Amino acid sequence: MSVTYKPVFRANPRMQDGSGKYYPQLIVWGKSATLDTLAEQMAYASSLTKGDIKSVLTNFVTEMRRELYNGHSVNIDGFGVFSLSAQSVGTEKKKDCVADNIKAVRINFRASSAIRPNLDPATTRAEDRIDFVDLETQLKRLNLQGEGNDLAEDEEEDGGNASGGEDGGVTEDPLT
Repeated sequence: MSVTYKPVFRANPRMQDGSGKYYPQLIVWGKSATLDTLAEQMAYASSLTKGDIKSVLTNFVTEMRRELYNGHSVNIDGFGVFSLSAQSVGTEKKKDCVADNIKAVRINFRASSAIRPNLDPATTRAEDRIDFVDLETQLKRLNLQGEGNDLAEDEEEDGGNASGGEDGGVTEDPLT
């Protein structure tokens, strides 16, 4: 398995001179996997039909939502824990802290260690390893690389260094 990244320049907001660093930003290729495509792949690897799997997963989502809305967390062994959290307005006095101060509710997910990506190069199981490939290399492999590509020019400016900063890199903000 390989995941493609591209170097992205992020200016340091504390510096007025526009200085910053390049960080690898992961790229998603193609369409998202859907319930249909997952059910089809699961049916191929089991004795269940695609319809059976879709029915179970649809019912699972309904029941998980019910449990969350009843104030429970949902722990799926080998996958992770789902729970709710609230965004709210703070108050000076305890008596003023009321439900009307809750402005948004989010569903949180904490991945189990069994599903978290393993970046250890000593990992022996192929399905547990993620290889990272830079976008320019991936495009060359696909023979889609054109003349005068901006990415190639950006890499030359920073010496081709696409590693993260001291914090180990930055992940893409899904809201931008």
